[in-house]
Amino acid sequence: MPSISKNRSIIVFAGFVFIYLLIVLNLYFIQIIHGMFYQDLKNRQYLITVTTMPARAPIFDRTGASLALNKESLTAFILPRELESPETLLPFLQHYFPKAYERFEQYKNHHFMYIQRRLSPEQQAAIERANIKDIKFLQEPSRYYPMPSVGQLIGITDIDNKGLFGIEMLFNEQLAGEATTVALARDARSSKFYFHKETTAPGKKPEPIQLTIDGTLQYLVHHELQKVVTQWQAKGGSALVLDPQSGEILAIANVPDFDPNKSDALDMECTNNSAIIDTYELGSVIKTFAALAALEEGVTTPDEIIDCKNTRSTYIDGRKINTVYPGGKLTFSQVIEQSNNIGIAQVTKRLGPKIYDHYLRLGFGQKTHIPFPGEQKGFVNHPSQWSKQSLFSLSYGYEIRCSLIQLARAFCIIARNGQDIQLQLIRATTKSPIPTTNDTRLYQPETIEMLKKMLEATAKRRRRRASPFDAYRIMSKTGTANILIDGEYNPDRNLYTCAGIIESLSRTEHPYQRVIVVLVKEVPRKNMYAATVAAPLFDIIAEKVVIHDKAL
Repeated sequence: MPSISKNRSIIVFAGFVFIYLLIVLNLYFIQIIHGMFYQDLKNRQYLITVTTMPARAPIFDRTGASLALNKESLTAFILPRELESPETLLPFLQHYFPKAYERFEQYKNHHFMYIQRRLSPEQQAAIERANIKDIKFLQEPSRYYPMPSVGQLIGITDIDNKGLFGIEMLFNEQLAGEATTVALARDARSSKFYFHKETTAPGKKPEPIQLTIDGTLQYLVHHELQKVVTQWQAKGGSALVLDPQSGEILAIANVPDFDPNKSDALDMECTNNSAIIDTYELGSVIKTFAALAALEEGVTTPDEIIDCKNTRSTYIDGRKINTVYPGGKLTFSQVIEQSNNIGIAQVTKRLGPKIYDHYLRLGFGQKTHIPFPGEQKGFVNHPSQWSKQSLFSLSYGYEIRCSLIQLARAFCIIARNGQDIQLQLIRATTKSPIPTTNDTRLYQPETIEMLKKMLEATAKRRRRRASPFDAYRIMSKTGTANILIDGEYNPDRNLYTCAGIIESLSRTEHPYQRVIVVLVKEVPRKNMYAATVAAPLFDIIAEKVVIHDKAL
């Protein structure tokens, strides 16, 4: 009996040892051999990863008014594998959303398919009238632009709210921020409760941007530009307003433009910010800087008598020089007032290659480095590439291509009595430090004052009505330029420019100043000049600016 009992004990003990070994072996296989499999299974069943993007940061003008903000838009979608009435859905898609209908065959075995994102009110109404249960809605963030006239500057975002061009693209990372990823662990006893939350990838808060643009002034400038382009049936136009003391761009408008809130059918040519990215041969407005170079180098004075031959056409060093109005013996100041090509060519001949150096000193042929994508540096023909005509052409605005923003910067240097300036478009952002104003002196104040008096006389000469600016000094220069077509300058296709400075006479310590540049492209009427087309636009914008700034 004792031996039987002992045997039973051994058998029971062995059985427990075997069972224990089985358990240990099973745990080994579960935790070691197949550990990763069960870990993944647990994660799929109980862990949820949620990625959320923060709301895109707004863009403000200098006063704090919104230029770009967020709104909720409706998106329509279907669940192709769970359709209740495809016989009703598909004809509806074919009629109202043909692109979605074409995609359906590709997506019919998928769990999800977009019909249309950012539904228009008309599309939303059509879906609601159809009352098809298979079509479902969700809300998504999208961008709204309260001031369409600034669309070429601000740009737009794509369907996923990423910047496509303009400020939206250049500062996309700052405006968008970074997504936050959170892991949630679900209670195994309930699908509605989560007992653990862990941030696996911390996001980054988006930061707004404030521009130097004045929204109200932008509207006024764009409105007047549009009126003039329509009046003359012109191909387009641009206008800028700057504060030369700070270098801040207050308004920058282009026509034709586009509505950034209606981006479904964009004409990409209308999205170009021509005032920044296009360059032109601008004609006689460049005489301003040829005159500045001549005065600074001391090769002439405002009172020197220049023999302009009293003709519209003459030869200098064997090269034919044409001018619009004949002039006899004129002072150099009158040469600029009357925009006489023969007179400026004779004076510029004394400068020789130095005119090239002065154009570069004024910023032509170089980018202004304002924070905007696509800015062009333009072109100034180098002396090594000159023909016998080049020096004369450079004196009255040919063989030099510049953007309007470069032209505006050069006039800012004149307004600042010869001090350099860094133009600014961004007023406040933590990502891009605002550049400090460059106070390098490029020209002597005495030279600048001589030029200012010449530009003032030029402005008075072409103004045909009484000026409302009795307390202001107006200094400007116009330019009419033929456009180069297939290697030849076409006299019937022209650019009309007027650029200048308006300055308060009553403030001597910190004078009120504005630089204004306007351009009108290709008026269909022949024999038109900037004094008729662009100068009145300059005047009306100047009036609007002064009234807006409450300085009149």
